[in-house]
Amino acid sequence: MKQAVSISLGSTARDKVVEVNLLGETVRIERRGTNGDIKKATELFNELDGKVDAFGVGGIDLGEHTPWKFYPLHDAQRMVKNVKRTPMVDGGGLKTTLESRVMQFVEKQLTIDPKRAFLVAAITRYGMTESFINAKYDCVFGDMMFALGLPIAIRSTTTLRRLAKVLLPIVGRMPIEWLYPTGEKQDRNVPKYEKYYQWATVTAGDFLYVKQHLPLRMDGKIIVTNTTTVEDVEWLKQRGVKALVTTTPVYDGRSFGTNMMEAALVAAAGKGRVLTNEELIEIIDQLKLEPQIQKLN
Repeated sequence: MKQAVSISLGSTARDKVVEVNLLGETVRIERRGTNGDIKKATELFNELDGKVDAFGVGGIDLGEHTPWKFYPLHDAQRMVKNVKRTPMVDGGGLKTTLESRVMQFVEKQLTIDPKRAFLVAAITRYGMTESFINAKYDCVFGDMMFALGLPIAIRSTTTLRRLAKVLLPIVGRMPIEWLYPTGEKQDRNVPKYEKYYQWATVTAGDFLYVKQHLPLRMDGKIIVTNTTTVEDVEWLKQRGVKALVTTTPVYDGRSFGTNMMEAALVAAAGKGRVLTNEELIEIIDQLKLEPQIQKLN
């Protein structure tokens, strides 16, 4: 049996273990949260290095994967600096490949009108962003709101790229807890930026960002995300969400993060290294990995 472990800065309440068959291999998929404890996460990476087939880095990215450059997040890099033997991914490969197809798939199943999207952190999921752009959506990008707490809406990819090139080298040196909800903060919901949630037909991006400021009512809206638990799905249903689209498969009620799923594919492939985007595309097509749509209301 192959083993893929995602070590996350997120809450232990979201932990899950399942066994799945991928590429003819049984893969044990395990997500371990550390409640925002960077020291504990570092210790787990060091302890399991060489003992499992692949690592996922959860709750934070190793850096921002953009079409023009990789920008490291230095706190995350320090956390995994001693990992030498086990291949390690943060989901950037699946964000670039699998998520770049999401809306082209969804529109075969759902009628979306008007085609307006609120992407809570577009630069961190550029593949998903390109999927919306290629599908001709009118988009608002919430990167300044969710990453930096600034109530500034970005409405063009040109502006998004310009800001990214200026800000990402700076953002990469900020403490992790400034950039992303970790530990117990992942369970908080403080409604905010409601006009953008309500303007859009689709809200998309990392679930913890989507959840962080989701309004009390989202009747008739569609959420495109992943890393959702059974409890998350019920929570969205209670707020009136029409449909939930997860970019990764649902196993036993849980859609895992891209880091976990990419680690699972790395483990199943058995190459002992990170897979290239070309290899990931080949595997995605072979396994027929597609977004999953759950109609909630």
